[in-house]
Amino acid sequence: MFSSFPKLKFINCLAAFLASGLQAFGMYNIHALSGVTEGGVFGVVLLLNHWLSLSPAVSSFILNALCYALGWRTMGKTFVGYSLVASCGYSAAYRICEQFPPLWPQIASMPLLASVAGALFIGLGAGMCVRAGGATSGDDALSMSLSHLTGKPIERFYLIFDLVVLTLSLSYIPLRRIGYSLLTVALSGQIIGLIQKIPGKYGNPEKTA
Repeated sequence: MFSSFPKLKFINCLAAFLASGLQAFGMYNIHALSGVTEGGVFGVVLLLNHWLSLSPAVSSFILNALCYALGWRTMGKTFVGYSLVASCGYSAAYRICEQFPPLWPQIASMPLLASVAGALFIGLGAGMCVRAGGATSGDDALSMSLSHLTGKPIERFYLIFDLVVLTLSLSYIPLRRIGYSLLTVALSGQIIGLIQKIPGKYGNPEKTA
């Protein structure tokens, strides 16, 4: 991998790997139990599955591939390298989490707490991963690319994309559940934006051909 992507830095790879693991921990222990969902590609996949009976295995692959292709064009090869590291970290961490029972099963009956706690894990994990230069999922890649192209804050694109997806999801998801989901995506998007503003030695790598 390092020979294919010579611009990759170890500290960025480590940050992307660990950050995506934090996201996986939150998804397994909070989102998967509470019914509070995220927007983005995950929400689109559920929407297509409900109305068109399109398998998530197919739709998620296509949507993520399109978003990563845009990321390749706008962010360069290093983006793809860090994204691969992040994806491996997420899969490995989620697989490890599956070997154990959820840590807080009672959170399933506390959607407000689940919304806030879920936003912290997803926001911190995604923020650190994006700051390292990679993306765990397609909506991360899309937001990074649009922010890079327009110069607008990345949290703005997270929020817009999530709001559109959750609004469409009202066609089959109860309003109360959508309300909690809106809270978690709004909080996680702001956390991601705040992390991008923290000064430091490593950050989003420059685009490379």
